[in-house]
Amino acid sequence: MTTEMWHRFNSRLLFAFLTMLIVVPGGYALAPLLCLGALLVAAITGALAAGWRTSRLDWEDGLWCLALLVFAASWLGDVARTLKWPESATGNGIGLPLWPLVGAMSLIWLRCHGSSARHWWLGLSCGAMAAGLIALFERLILLYSRASNDMNAIPFGNLALLLGFLSWLATLWWMYRLPRLQRSYRRYCLWLSMAGGMAGLLASLLSGTRGGWLAVPLLALMLYVAWRQIPFRKARRRLVARSMATGALLLVVMLVAIPETGVRQRLAGAVVDAQEYWQGEDRDGSVGLRLEMWRGGLQLFVERPWTGWGEGRLEAARDALVADHILHPGVSYYDQLHSDIIDTAARRGVLGLLGLALLYGVPIYLFSRRLGCCSPGVRTLAMAGLMTPLAFIVFGLSQSMLRDVHGLSGYLGLSIGCWVILRREERRTLSQECPRADRRYAAEVFVGKP
Repeated sequence: MTTEMWHRFNSRLLFAFLTMLIVVPGGYALAPLLCLGALLVAAITGALAAGWRTSRLDWEDGLWCLALLVFAASWLGDVARTLKWPESATGNGIGLPLWPLVGAMSLIWLRCHGSSARHWWLGLSCGAMAAGLIALFERLILLYSRASNDMNAIPFGNLALLLGFLSWLATLWWMYRLPRLQRSYRRYCLWLSMAGGMAGLLASLLSGTRGGWLAVPLLALMLYVAWRQIPFRKARRRLVARSMATGALLLVVMLVAIPETGVRQRLAGAVVDAQEYWQGEDRDGSVGLRLEMWRGGLQLFVERPWTGWGEGRLEAARDALVADHILHPGVSYYDQLHSDIIDTAARRGVLGLLGLALLYGVPIYLFSRRLGCCSPGVRTLAMAGLMTPLAFIVFGLSQSMLRDVHGLSGYLGLSIGCWVILRREERRTLSQECPRADRRYAAEVFVGKP
């Protein structure tokens, strides 16, 4: 296969991953494994020698791979000392420590044969749209109490919310690209991205993921900042902003006002659970059990701060606290502590926290460096890449997202995919769009040259 054929293959592969992530069973794994298979095929057929563009790799890609390898090493080292692989309620968590390794190899492969930005943005919108339609079908037709698409409702709602806000960012990107697109794409891309944002928000609300709703103000602020940086007439920018804000507000008011959606009951239940827990009346509510797990996790971390208790042993130590009547018996039902930071600290100690900090911190650092770029397209992609780790940090306050196969695969796929698209976009546009006085700065900061 030629370099152009690999480029087209990877573009469609990234589109399929974003579309199937929380929609198709096993969709979270299909695209990464195909990407890994393409790497092996290229190595066997000799494409590495003919078409492998190693000159595109630089120290920033190495920093990415280092973060992924450190996170994987801390997890695999924990598995080696306890001889216990991760377990999840769905039974498909045994391969979780290997996903960062797959992510590192996928990053190298996609950087050498990058994907197109068009497939990235369209995949986000299609994935959000499909999640919204599934949520409506499950709540209105199947009469489920929470939309989940036969997976954990919390990762489903959180990922749908993130896909929705990224789809709204796609609206800004398409606005910037409209003069360069064919007429057939113009209205289609804009309307699809705006509808995808609404559908993602709808799926999140119908899933009842209250912890994920805490990220809405942060994501909305980032969307506003990106909107202010689009170089268009104020009238057009205001029209798009009013359309998205009005639609989102009407959707939220409608879902909260209609009792059958369950949104108002979920919000009221969270307040009641918190009040009863702090008053000492009841600790078996959803919020109360989370607070109990956090309290127990912090206590276990203090006892073994450096290496933690390990896979399998954490649950036994937690159940010992339950037997001593320190924690509520309801916490023994769960396979994690409902917090990425607390669960990692109690399970793998400071060494695990270091890997988690790199996994979050490296993307935040690298994407933040592009926020001041002179190219609006690069700035929008940088904001999209920054959204993913910041959203997962907020999601991880009340749910161990990285111990769920959809959550970990989604984080790696969204952040690595956006990084690959961004690097290809900046190479293609910076020399054309930046003023001559800014080109040296762009080459040093955004292309990665020393």
